[in-house]
Amino acid sequence: MRTVIAGGHGQIALRFSRILHARGDEPVGLIRRPEYAADLRAAGAEPLLLDLESAGVAETAEALKGADAVVFAAGAGPGSGADRKDTVDRAAAVLLADAAEAAGVRRYLMISSMGADPNSAFDGDPVFRAYLRAKGAADDDLRARPDLEWTVLRPGSLRNDPGIGRVLLAEHTGRGAIPRDDVAAVIAELLANPGTVGLTLELIGGVTPIPEAVAGIAG
Repeated sequence: MRTVIAGGHGQIALRFSRILHARGDEPVGLIRRPEYAADLRAAGAEPLLLDLESAGVAETAEALKGADAVVFAAGAGPGSGADRKDTVDRAAAVLLADAAEAAGVRRYLMISSMGADPNSAFDGDPVFRAYLRAKGAADDDLRARPDLEWTVLRPGSLRNDPGIGRVLLAEHTGRGAIPRDDVAAVIAELLANPGTVGLTLELIGGVTPIPEAVAGIAG
């Protein structure tokens, strides 16, 4: 299975690439900077240089040719302002969906965020509110596309603790934290299970082994 990952140099993306490579799949990571390529190769992924903030649909669709699935794991990142939350967390996700449709790649998994809402009234940091609104708008755009087999995953607070392989995965979980290792493992299971198409799921740490958690939520 060939999977193209937007934001291929991100922490979750690199972990996810290692999982795919270990099971014999073909991860491809989209990166903005050529110096990221060595890290992707070390994770078993093929690096592909493409800036989703400046690329068009045709160029992006060309990068997706031959793929079985796409995963949106990109993000503007800490320290970025509200404008980049929109251009990366919303617009780049929409571009990837447009390109997936153009390239005939139906499977699309969105790594979103708990609390994502295009009308978020979060009353703290305005940049974080812009992030939640951008992610929510991207989720809504994806879920309105009947030609794509989408899944939206909304993890809780991300941690770098070692994964434990046990999670709580549900439509609504309540607030909580989750190791990035376990997020990557859940993504791999979700992609492998067609029963998760059309679901928007929250994810935090829990007690259920990841394969059981995904099997239990699959439609």
